[in-house]
Amino acid sequence: MSAEALPFALLIVLVEFAIGSLWVVLFSQIRGQATPSFIKFGAATVFVMAGFAFWVAATINVGDEIDGYPLDPSYMPEARLALALLFGLSLPYSLLTLIEARRLGIAAGVLASIAGLVAMAFFAQVLAVPTWGYVGTLLSLIVGALVVGAVSMGMVLGHWYLVTPRLPEKPLREMTGLLLVMMLLQAVLIILALALPRDSFPSSVDTPILENPFFWMRVAGGLAFPMLLAYMAYDSSGVRAMQSATGLLYIAMALVLSGEVVAKGIMFVSAVPN
Repeated sequence: MSAEALPFALLIVLVEFAIGSLWVVLFSQIRGQATPSFIKFGAATVFVMAGFAFWVAATINVGDEIDGYPLDPSYMPEARLALALLFGLSLPYSLLTLIEARRLGIAAGVLASIAGLVAMAFFAQVLAVPTWGYVGTLLSLIVGALVVGAVSMGMVLGHWYLVTPRLPEKPLREMTGLLLVMMLLQAVLIILALALPRDSFPSSVDTPILENPFFWMRVAGGLAFPMLLAYMAYDSSGVRAMQSATGLLYIAMALVLSGEVVAKGIMFVSAVPN
């Protein structure tokens, strides 16, 4: 990944982290089985990450291309506005969750989720020019956000079991189950992105994607191995081995986040959303 592409790649990962975490925490809140203190912490985390994402989006300069990868910067003002709404709505969501105003908090979380989805829709428009299609790019962002959110919030939730071992295992099982499903869907989307036609463009990297070692590093280290760890965490939580599940998710989170950064770098040299 070039130095030019790195800030935009990190912005996309921050957006995925903020929105994916919001969706996962809101899902747990609606389900009503996770401990309230975890929901409060998760809502506060969403507010902080949404603030970082908006700040980076507001300060980064997006032109017509990044290291040869063509962009459509005309959609960036709308993307920034949607991120501003996400950040603004995540504050009442966090505060209402903190004072345990459940219905109002969920309502604020739903509105923030809609703003986050709109932000992703505009970011997909910015990125989709050379890819196999807008829908594929958007799906890649949404699934990536759910993977990042599930593994991060799952790791955080695991720490609650270390303090209070008698908590019901179902919330962690649901979160790790969601993580597994989303990672499988991510693998399917990568296969489709490789198979379907896409535009070529001048890039600093001329190596075909299937010969690019960073692509296989992303697939093996950022997807396949974390998927195995997620399955082990799912299985461990089923027998209430919560310390093991938390440790596995800790490793998986580090691999997933680094894999997402590498994935965005690969996209900028190959037009393959992954």
